[in-house]
Amino acid sequence: MPTIPAGRSPHPAPEPHEHREMAESFGVDAERYDRARPRYPKALIDRTVAACARTAKGPDRAPDHPPRILDVGCGTGIAAQQFAAAGCEVLGVDADARMAELARRHGLPVEVASFEAWDPAGREFDAVVAAQAWHWVDPVAGAAKAARTLRPGGLLAAFWNAGGLPPGLAEAFTEVYERVLPGSLAARQWSASTDDAYAALCAKAADGIREAGAYGEPEEWRFDWEWTYTRDAWLDLLPTTGPHTTLPPERMAEVLSGVGAVVDAVGGCFTMRYTTVAVAAARTDAA
Repeated sequence: MPTIPAGRSPHPAPEPHEHREMAESFGVDAERYDRARPRYPKALIDRTVAACARTAKGPDRAPDHPPRILDVGCGTGIAAQQFAAAGCEVLGVDADARMAELARRHGLPVEVASFEAWDPAGREFDAVVAAQAWHWVDPVAGAAKAARTLRPGGLLAAFWNAGGLPPGLAEAFTEVYERVLPGSLAARQWSASTDDAYAALCAKAADGIREAGAYGEPEEWRFDWEWTYTRDAWLDLLPTTGPHTTLPPERMAEVLSGVGAVVDAVGGCFTMRYTTVAVAAARTDAA
């Protein structure tokens, strides 16, 4: 299995998990987030469930007891619902009460806290997962805490959907953002390399796992897939992404108008190439 070399990430300051305003801004429109955000490939869900199912067996567990999964930064429960549908018992933890409330309406148990402050109260899990959320957690403290909640051999898996726009579309989007929000993070996101950005997140997660000292060597998993967005679906998604959640309404309206015109110009839809990247490591028996 591929492993992630140490020291690939540049460790900028401040770290992503220190951006608390952005980290806790996604609940501003929880319904839109839940509706528009992409899901995760079945192959990732199946591989995670298979890995943690091995630790779900033991003399202290009923033979038919499902794997127990802790979903860190569960949001509205997008990944948690996929794991529950795969037969797992899932508990969510999220710092945003607005997101947690929507997840509960989907039938998921959720506790409101940052992961660093969350109290496991002696509970153990077969896997700790984080979907599009581990960069909001201190990478070393988070890995160490996950180890304390995992059964021996249990899996820590952090994963992200990395999207790639068709040729030419990123440049056209950048022109809109530079006109409306020159020099902003939102403008830079289209000119930056998605591969480099997610490689840095994976490297940082892997470094934190190694420093925590309670796991085997981290592996990198990759799953390629595609999704076609209509103009309306893309404009529904944009306000749920990090650089947009704190924009003033008038600026958001300008962005959506400009981006919508770009999508109209290419026929009203486009296909996004996604790679879901995961960093996964098993807790050692000695942890």
